[in-house]
Amino acid sequence: MDNNQPKPQNQLSIELNPQTTKVSYSNLAIISHSRSEFVLDFATTLPGLPKAQVSDRIIMTPEHAKRLMNALFDNISKYEAQFGVIDLSGNKNGPQGGGTFNLADFGPLGGNKS
Repeated sequence: MDNNQPKPQNQLSIELNPQTTKVSYSNLAIISHSRSEFVLDFATTLPGLPKAQVSDRIIMTPEHAKRLMNALFDNISKYEAQFGVIDLSGNKNGPQGGGTFNLADFGPLGGNKS
């Protein structure tokens, strides 16, 4: 590649600083929207605890939400090509060992399954 050629204008440089970057684990995402924004609440739920703890709330425009959806679709396709299809049935014999759950198993949000 010729070093005298300018970089494409749509290229973005991102810095990931370990001292200032917040890292969170989430095994539950709750998504809602209005006409002008999408709200993504990321939470962690643990066995035996009555409530999931929301750790992060991300608010974005519908356009950015759709870009995120497309990026996730692309990355999930690449993941499945490398590691096999992601099994959402909870089958313990799948490539992920059955580590997923269905939100419906927990009953109404904020309450116990009845």
